[in-house]
Amino acid sequence: MTGQTTAPAGHPLDWRETPFGAVPVSRQFDDPFYSLQGGLAETRHVFLAGNGLPERFHDGFHVGELGFGTGLNFLVTLQAFRDAGVPGRLQFTSFEAYPLDAGALAKALAPFAADLPVQVLPRVADAQGDDFTLRIIAGDAADSLPAWDVCVDAWFLDGFSPAKNPALWTPQILAQVAARTAPGGTAATYSAAGHVRAGLADAGFTVTRVPGFATKRHMTVATKEH
Repeated sequence: MTGQTTAPAGHPLDWRETPFGAVPVSRQFDDPFYSLQGGLAETRHVFLAGNGLPERFHDGFHVGELGFGTGLNFLVTLQAFRDAGVPGRLQFTSFEAYPLDAGALAKALAPFAADLPVQVLPRVADAQGDDFTLRIIAGDAADSLPAWDVCVDAWFLDGFSPAKNPALWTPQILAQVAARTAPGGTAATYSAAGHVRAGLADAGFTVTRVPGFATKRHMTVATKEH
């Protein structure tokens, strides 16, 4: 069953019913915001395990993300940070060109309310709590990322598919990601596209193709040694 609604910035959505709840699908990019086979498990596999988390968490650990979407990755990461008992604060900065409105966000996160602190994210906006700081930088990452002078410990590269949204996966964007990664920092993405892996390698990452989530054979993890 599929319903329709419209998010700001001309970003229309379809809703796909799955055993895990209703999943938003971008009509602009013809791509779901997270796996139809389980968004919670996908985030844990791709972005947490892919970045060596929760083991690497420490006070002030900073995650950078391309593609905030529903905020699911942020919420899963915050819950993992809390479950790990790490004292201090999680820093999370995400770049998002097509923010969802509050209604669409609430509908997308409703299936996860029993497992995640969805109440900290009533809308796609900066937020702060006792143990986290969330910053969302709106607009085209090609413009905003070069102007952002911060290095992070881990990147979640979670834009829409490189085949459908190639502008977020260019060599220039990936070079900016590398330039804003601390020594020993990491990046992970569900994509195993050859040009994505090549772009990360050219930018200075050591790149590895590893098993993907569910029926996806491969994904990509990367480490910046220096």
